[in-house]
Amino acid sequence: MDLNVKKELITVVVPCYNEEQSLPYFYDEISKVMYLMREYDFEIIGIDDGSKDNTLNELIALSNKDNRVKYISFSRNFGKEAAIYAGLSHAKGDYVVMMDADLQDPPSLLPEMMNEIQKEGIDSVATRRVTRKGEPPIRSFFACLFYKLMHKISQTEIVDGARDYRLMTRQFVDSLLELSEYNRFSKGLFGWVGYRTTWLEFENVERVAGETKWSFWKLFKYSIEGIVAFSTVPLAIAAISGVIFCMFAFIFIIIIVVRTLLFGDPVAGWPSMICIILLIGGIQLLSLGILGEYLAKTYLEVKNRPIYICKKTNIEKKE
Repeated sequence: MDLNVKKELITVVVPCYNEEQSLPYFYDEISKVMYLMREYDFEIIGIDDGSKDNTLNELIALSNKDNRVKYISFSRNFGKEAAIYAGLSHAKGDYVVMMDADLQDPPSLLPEMMNEIQKEGIDSVATRRVTRKGEPPIRSFFACLFYKLMHKISQTEIVDGARDYRLMTRQFVDSLLELSEYNRFSKGLFGWVGYRTTWLEFENVERVAGETKWSFWKLFKYSIEGIVAFSTVPLAIAAISGVIFCMFAFIFIIIIVVRTLLFGDPVAGWPSMICIILLIGGIQLLSLGILGEYLAKTYLEVKNRPIYICKKTNIEKKE
């Protein structure tokens, strides 16, 4: 083996929010993988997303123990999407892999992912769960419904069961970083940039420690983010609904006029008319709400606020 040959670098990006209990287990597992893949150099970037526990202290302790561990600490909780962007922005690797600290993304899959990405023309290796064992049934139902809906209303490929656990080439990462939008939905961005992707399937793995940070309400809001970011179909539905109800309104006007002229009884049918008015009013408010979501996203984008604010890090600034 030629010792003068520079090893390729793999950057491991790990978003963390209240993962104090999980990090020691994660480090043990990723250390085993790094030992098995000694032909590569590694760096680990842990992003403390405004955690309320001792996640930052745990990251600092690991960095003192292993100089391959880097950390970025946000001034507050900016969300996982911001953490992903921060990690990718500071990654120096020839290859970059994202995974969660709770071991629901098994580090043991990394060697297999690396073998896949070495094949000609492969730019990323993504993972997807083939089961949702251990997940509440109602959450699984709505998750499947979301992916089916996105498949129908969006031209961007978003695969059912897809995880953020993904190994990417440098070119793939650089393309992602060109998308510096404030409202981010990474699962859609991965598909939007294109490139050739191989999918690796695995059984669902439960958290090694701690509790999930994703409540049903947070997942619902996240799904709205995805729909608004990668489809304008809701706007088209609102517009089509308006046209349809205008047509119904004209038809009802004609019916009322004819009925009044023939029977002279304009009061009859008042309850049904109230129901129709309430229905139309509800459709109008729904349409305004849909329009408001898109307008709100535009409003946030034009403000051009930073995606995150770094409070503390041991990563040297790029010159």
